[in-house]
Order: sequence, then C-alpha cells, then structure tokens
Amino acid sequence: MPFPNIDPIAIAIGPIAIRWYALAYLFGVLLGAGYGFLLLRNQRLWHRGAPPFPAKDIWDFAFWAMLSIVLGGRVGYVLFYNLPYYLQNPIEIINTLDGGMSYHGGMVGLMLAAIFFTRSKGGNWLSSLDLLGAVATIGIFLGRLANFINSELYGAPTTLPWGVVFPTDPLQVARHPSQLYEAVLEGLLLFLVIRVATHVFFALRKPGLVAGIFAIGYALSRIAVEFVRLPDEQLGYLYFGWVTMGQILSLPILLGGVLLVAYAVSRRDNPLRP
Repeated sequence: MPFPNIDPIAIAIGPIAIRWYALAYLFGVLLGAGYGFLLLRNQRLWHRGAPPFPAKDIWDFAFWAMLSIVLGGRVGYVLFYNLPYYLQNPIEIINTLDGGMSYHGGMVGLMLAAIFFTRSKGGNWLSSLDLLGAVATIGIFLGRLANFINSELYGAPTTLPWGVVFPTDPLQVARHPSQLYEAVLEGLLLFLVIRVATHVFFALRKPGLVAGIFAIGYALSRIAVEFVRLPDEQLGYLYFGWVTMGQILSLPILLGGVLLVAYAVSRRDNPLRP
C-alpha cells in the first residue's frame, strides 16, 4: 500500500513552519484538558465526591503539563536512547528539532507535574494520576498519527495487505504501520476501556485504579507492538535478537500498574457503587 501523500508541515507562512507533530502535542494537551474538565466537574465519579482539584484549575495544569511532557520526553530520550551522542554533543540536548522524544520520559514528567500540582491544591495525588490515565490516551492517539505522517517509527517488513511503503525507508519495502497499531491500541482502545471503567464501574472512586488500568494497558500494548516495530537505529535489539528499549522501559510501568490496581481494589473505604 503506498504511503498517503501528507506533508509533515501542516502550516507554512514564510520561514515559519508548523508541523503536525507539534500540533499533536498542542491539541493532545488541549483536548485532554477539556475532557479532564468534564471529569473533574462530575463529582459523583470521584472518591467521596472529591476530585483531585477543582475543574477550573485544569487549564492552569495544562500549561505545566505541556512543559513537563516536552522536558520529560527530551530528558528521557537523551538518557535512554542516545546518551553517548549527547555526552559528546551536549549543545544538541536542547535541539528538539531532531524529533528525539521519549514517551516514557514524558510520562514520568507529566506524573511528577500532576503530583506536585495536586499537592499544592490539597488534593489526593493518586486521583490526579487517575485523571492522567483517563485523558492521556487522547494525546497518545494524536501523537502516533503524527508519527505516521512523519513517516517515522515504522515497523518491520511485512507481506500483509495493509503494509505501507514509507518514503523515508531506504529499502522501499512494505512495512507494518506500527504507528497506527499503537494509535489504535494505546489510544483509541485504551480510551474506551477506561471510559467504561470510569462511567460504568465508577473506577475513579478507588484512587489509583484508573492509573493502574492505564499503565497495564499501555505497557502490554507497547510491548506487543515492539515485536513488529523497528528499534531505534542507534540501539538496535538489546537482548536475544528481539528485546527493545521500549519493551524494557515498559516493564516497570506494567509492574507499577499491577501494584496500583492491587492497592486500589484492596481498599475497603471506597467501594464501587453508583
């Protein structure tokens, strides 16, 4: 299947060019904040009717969320994906135009921002992580679509009918559109699962449960897709000819998710009931 002719630059005005990747970050945060506002405003969804902070404060948090995602994503990429290069070229650390961002680093940065922001408001920080779990899938979905448009992070060669020939591929062979796999699994499907959990089973009433569901769902999806996604060229496969850095970084997320779910469901002071 040929690659759709989509220009990675969404808007160009003279020397100013805005890429779809940047818009994915921006709209991911804005749409996530909008959905988060609706969740925070619906107090009956939350433990004892108390969301982690007032709904109106989500717009203040959105600013800190954007900064934490960019900073955390960049630091994560530098540390985990190309540290030797950046130690030799430290000025390149601030050059985000090379596209080097780590989702796992962005996740850590966003979690820290949510915890500190919620503590400043006197709220339950576990509930703030639940809020992130409920809205983060929106940004993931848009980000993976932007990866597809950028013709980056594609998969291994395939003979499947939906294989895509990416213009940046030097071999020009059909490959798994792994970006779209992740958009569907980590974005759309996980959003629907969490939506059912929050609005049918009232999972937000058990602080930590939604965050745990998100962590488990994301980690399992990422580990699965990594089997058909090419690893970063500078790293390659790390162990046994198939283990990737993305899989290794997803393991502690999976473990953390299991622990959060176990903790949340074991609490007896916040039963799930309409």
